[in-house]
Amino acid sequence: MNPIIIAATIVLLFCLFLRVPVFVSLILASLTYFVLDGSTSMQLIAQRFTSGIESVPLLAVPFFIYAGVLMNYCGITESVMDVCCVLAGRLTGGLAQVNILLSVLMGGLSGSNIADAAMEAKMLVPEMEKKGFSKPFSTVVTAFSSIITPIIPPGIQMILYGTLAGVSIGRMFIAGIAVGSLACVVLMIGTAIISKKRGYKPLYDKTPPIREFLVALKRAFLPLCLPIVIIGGIRIGIFTPTEAGAVAVIYSVFLGIIYRKLTLNNSIKAIAETVVITGSIMLIVGAASILAWVFAKEQVPQAISALMMTSIQSKVLFLIIVNIFLLFVGMFIEGTALTIILAPLLAPVAASFGIDSIQFAFIFIFNLSIGCLTPPLGTLMFVTCGITGCKTKDFLKESVPYFIMLGVVLLVLTFVPAATTAIIKLFY
Repeated sequence: MNPIIIAATIVLLFCLFLRVPVFVSLILASLTYFVLDGSTSMQLIAQRFTSGIESVPLLAVPFFIYAGVLMNYCGITESVMDVCCVLAGRLTGGLAQVNILLSVLMGGLSGSNIADAAMEAKMLVPEMEKKGFSKPFSTVVTAFSSIITPIIPPGIQMILYGTLAGVSIGRMFIAGIAVGSLACVVLMIGTAIISKKRGYKPLYDKTPPIREFLVALKRAFLPLCLPIVIIGGIRIGIFTPTEAGAVAVIYSVFLGIIYRKLTLNNSIKAIAETVVITGSIMLIVGAASILAWVFAKEQVPQAISALMMTSIQSKVLFLIIVNIFLLFVGMFIEGTALTIILAPLLAPVAASFGIDSIQFAFIFIFNLSIGCLTPPLGTLMFVTCGITGCKTKDFLKESVPYFIMLGVVLLVLTFVPAATTAIIKLFY
């Protein structure tokens, strides 16, 4: 491999480990290449940065972010939580089960795991503590259940991966339902076992009357229809995944009007938050596009593919190595940056081994989601602990069984292709 590429990679990793902002790290690594190479015009940096964010599928990102933020500001989350309480409140673990189910349903509305974790940490953890749950347990359940959010459509991570790796975003949205449901079931079963051992009681002593469920469902029915509208519209061909983002915004505004909670102040706050989040994502995308062009120019993907094909003969061994690698780097580097850097490199290699593109996409995304929970980066861990006041050492001690649960889900995704592909065959 070209020594200049090695030098640029070292600069990138060094900057990331020093917690230099991701987009700055990417630009510095690219500058290292251009300076040492000498034969490539510096003007290409600006050109590649601009062309990197001029992607039609990426237009969906600000739309879906705005839709989710606006719904949170309009109080629609509370209506969804009422439904979760009625559905899961009778299960062993009570509010802990409600917490997990709320993350699943909010995944179809917000698409952001950090926003979901922050919201649930504020809303549910204090109530869980009042019901006798320990602070570390409540915080862990909130953080771990939040990784389901970007897996349920319209997760932003799926849009980024699909755009970069050339995978159908519509098919990923559909597969996300199965993967998110699998993670939900595993977490709820594990939570029930832990809750039973510790004596954490259900929210209700008996099953709530059907009338209470219907009242809660009536209030939350329209918000819960958003994922159906998005996936149904994409599948029927009414709109593309990019246009679905605009539909989500229109739908969220409609809900705000229906629920009479949409105000000018809410709209301005939602727009401001959306601009900040979208700006941070696009800075990373643009900076990573420069480095991606450098890698493509030096044929790094082809070199990696050839190396793996000659040294790894087994598809199973390849998947095991990829899982270990992604789990490790996910502990140190932010998921969006890793997606932009590694997805174009690893997706072609996985295809050369005959691995389904949708299956590999969710293996990739799920590994990086676990990285959000592990130190030293651990964004979800630090966000939830910061809000609830839980100590990091207590969080890590309490999280051991939940890491095992996520490991079970990852093994299923890795070695049971039908977990991701079967639902697609039903729709297509």
